[in-house]
Amino acid sequence: MFEILTKGFRNARARLAGKSVITEAAIEEALKDIRVSLLEADVALPVVSAFLEHVKTQAVGEVVRLKAKTDGKKVQVTPAEHFVKLCHDQLIALMGDGERQIEFEPAGRVTAVMMVGLHGTGKTTTSAKIAGLMKDGKHRPMLVAADIYRPAAVDQLKVLGERLGIPVFHRPGLLPPEMCAEAMKQAIAEKRDLVIFDTAGRLAIDEPLMEELSQIKARTNPKNIFLVVDAMIGQDAVRMASEFDKRLSLTGVVMTKMDGDARGGAALSVRAVTGKPIVFVGMGEDLSKIEPFRPEGIASRILGFGDVVGLVKDFEKVVDQEKAEEDAIQLLKGNFNLVQFLEQIRAIQKMGSLRDTLEKLPFFHDMVPEGAAVDEKVLGRIESMIHSMTPEERRKPEIIGESRMKRIAKGSGRKVPEVKDLLTRFDTMREVMKRVGKQPSLLSRLPGFKEALDLAKSRGEDVSDLMPDQEGPAGGWGPGYGVPRLSVAEKDRRRKKEKAARKQRQKGRKKK
Repeated sequence: MFEILTKGFRNARARLAGKSVITEAAIEEALKDIRVSLLEADVALPVVSAFLEHVKTQAVGEVVRLKAKTDGKKVQVTPAEHFVKLCHDQLIALMGDGERQIEFEPAGRVTAVMMVGLHGTGKTTTSAKIAGLMKDGKHRPMLVAADIYRPAAVDQLKVLGERLGIPVFHRPGLLPPEMCAEAMKQAIAEKRDLVIFDTAGRLAIDEPLMEELSQIKARTNPKNIFLVVDAMIGQDAVRMASEFDKRLSLTGVVMTKMDGDARGGAALSVRAVTGKPIVFVGMGEDLSKIEPFRPEGIASRILGFGDVVGLVKDFEKVVDQEKAEEDAIQLLKGNFNLVQFLEQIRAIQKMGSLRDTLEKLPFFHDMVPEGAAVDEKVLGRIESMIHSMTPEERRKPEIIGESRMKRIAKGSGRKVPEVKDLLTRFDTMREVMKRVGKQPSLLSRLPGFKEALDLAKSRGEDVSDLMPDQEGPAGGWGPGYGVPRLSVAEKDRRRKKEKAARKQRQKGRKKK
């Protein structure tokens, strides 16, 4: 969804490549590209002007002969890298630095979350998603079906609550303010620590709606009031947030449909205009497709460097960490077969949209042509071909010859060239990863990998786990720059230590 924004920042970065001084003329040209992309992405004009003015003030006239130190090593910083850092910091400043979470009452008291918004923004589904997320976080939530004007909303919330194993409170005949007040009493009786009100919406903001919401707020005193907005509506989301905030004093915003074709402008504008942070983002229809809003991850994606941290978090939700570590070791040794490959495909499918997953890779925009569509069915086709193989063929793909390819193609409904292409690509991937295992510096050749790590390091993030265990070239950047070479024994010791720590954390969670 950030393709328009990414294009402008990439063009701006390219204009400064190779320059030793950031002059006003050079910066003006670069900012023109950014201005166009921000406006095309539907970012509010005052926000665009403030962003550009800040970056220009910081960048113009600076002679970039900076040398950053990393573990005692000096690294030359180019004007393009310095400019990217300025843009990155300002993007984060626009959206808010760091994740925001639900604010909870002191232990022993019930925390109320009031969900507000217009019809069609996904308020009911989002209420259930947040409840499910909090349940996974060891809380005891209760949902309240307070939208009595749309009968389907009550039934919908009950169905969603049943799927999640979360109780839904609703009493026919009660008005929403009374119902929410009764729900708080019921939550205390059932020892629930979190109550989420799914309130009524309207096609447009009107006085009866605002009066009802004000009464609910007065009767329940919610710690959190979240406005649910559709990312697809652009600047209307900002205007709507402003109106709701005037009457209810919002504590945060939840953006839905962030996995769709929205241009991203609302995500940059809401906090800058209203001062209210984006707390959660909906990334799909499934009840698990909601996550905390990470400004640094969004900023990195806008700049074209992906979101490696977000990608790792997505993987952690769908794969077994110990199994993943074992597979990674085998992959780097070249001992990787189609059985393990199929397991990885299934994990990727659980993560949702293939394009959204790929966009979090640092080199996505360098590898995929602008405007090109990502074939969402490609993983299904690969899976069908692997399923048509015998167990021995999956373990030893090198035994597959022409006759076997014909049988596999027929069994999967594909063509022989497709089977041959799959085997060729798999063999190439296995050989490349085997070479990376022997020579980790090959990772530095991935487009965007260097820039993504530099950006993370500039923010003080520990990226040593993403960097190979060897020194970079003298006088320049290299993967593992400043990271001491580790012996095999030391690697094993660290791995065992991390495994023991992980088990200890799991025991602590179980006790809670």
